[in-house]
Amino acid sequence: MANKEFQVPPVIFKSGANPVSGGAGFPQRRVPTAPFQPPRPSSSNIPFMSFDVGSAAASTSSGPIYGGPIGGGGSANFDDEEPLLDELGIHPDQIWKKIRSILIPYRINYVVHKDSDLSGPILLYMSFCLFQLLAGKIQFGVILGWIVVSSIFLYVVFNMLAGRSGNLNLHTCTSVVGYCMLPLVIFSALSLFLPLAGMAGFVVAGILIMWATRAATSLLVSLADGGDEHRGLIAYSCFLIYTLFSLLIVF
Repeated sequence: MANKEFQVPPVIFKSGANPVSGGAGFPQRRVPTAPFQPPRPSSSNIPFMSFDVGSAAASTSSGPIYGGPIGGGGSANFDDEEPLLDELGIHPDQIWKKIRSILIPYRINYVVHKDSDLSGPILLYMSFCLFQLLAGKIQFGVILGWIVVSSIFLYVVFNMLAGRSGNLNLHTCTSVVGYCMLPLVIFSALSLFLPLAGMAGFVVAGILIMWATRAATSLLVSLADGGDEHRGLIAYSCFLIYTLFSLLIVF
């Protein structure tokens, strides 16, 4: 049988209407709109939100840190910076000068001790604790507590004796007491190698205590006003402080 072809005329909708959404007999559907959004500012108005790669590279290369693959602008800035110890307030040369001035109690250089610091005293305190630890005595807390109490005690005594003319501050007092601990640090190191039991130990301890007492008294009288008239009482206070620390070494 021969195939029959049926010719169906094309369907044409008026004004491009969709038979589902609109047209004759169907209600017109409203197209949903997006919620309200504020207008976005252009990237040119806000410089830090610019995403232009070329402008970002140009601004980075023109900065003071990046010097390019050939230029040495970055290294020059790092060379101008201070060393890390100087930024932390630790000056090894100044610490060594102050320690060396204590080695000779009759020729103490008072000028180097005018700029008080706590870096050198902390170094001497830690050395003292380390030598005591090597001797089998764990006294970190005791030594730290005595250091604080001794500094406050000497500060109060000096200012009470000097009266209104006394200008000794606690920072300077702590620095002086710490640097004058050098003879006792040496005594603590000697106790590891030499037998200091009996009368010999007391004699060596007495010599080193007088050494530390003279150095501390001279520095306090020279660095602060109002202590010349009461040198004996200040020396007695320093003697008590360093005798207390020497007892940790002997016993």
